[in-house]
Amino acid sequence: MIGVLLVHDACLVRSVLAEWLRREPDLRVYDTPWRGAAARMRSLRPDVCAADLECADSHGVPPLGDLRPLGAGSPSPRLLVLAAANRPGLLRRAVEAGALGYVDKEGSPDRLVRAIRRVAEGERFVDDSLGFGFLKAAQMPLTRRELSVLSLAAGGASIAEIAGSLHLSHGTVRNYMAAITRKTGARNRIDAIRISQGEGWL
Repeated sequence: MIGVLLVHDACLVRSVLAEWLRREPDLRVYDTPWRGAAARMRSLRPDVCAADLECADSHGVPPLGDLRPLGAGSPSPRLLVLAAANRPGLLRRAVEAGALGYVDKEGSPDRLVRAIRRVAEGERFVDDSLGFGFLKAAQMPLTRRELSVLSLAAGGASIAEIAGSLHLSHGTVRNYMAAITRKTGARNRIDAIRISQGEGWL
């Protein structure tokens, strides 16, 4: 029996998908929104965590770090993500979080079942239709530090607040914002935030 924790913020979608998966005799399925995912994972210790790469909080960026290994000596669930090729930044975050499976949300539910079984065996599963998204993910122009600056700016922080949070000078923050605007091809800070959120970088 494969224990599966399904993480999705859309209640209706999550409930229907969980019920559909429960029809499979070898799957024991639980479901949760992102807000409760870390606690549910620790209590259930599933074999596979199947998580949607969209989140209602934090500008749509899922807290994939919460699904990382449980600690020394604890078997960690294998991560499988439900993704879309048009959000390459989220694909990149999933790769950095160590996801083993990548299922296209536009695909057939049968693909998800196949992916769960493959990932539970420790094998990689990637839908071919996500290939272009992975190519774009590899081309993300912003550094981790620039993403940190932009993330704070997207939350409404001022230059002074960003500088204080990241222990940088005001001038350094302004330089980062100028580089971000240039690299994203944006007109200004607001446009850079919009572009980055659209690409799934934020």
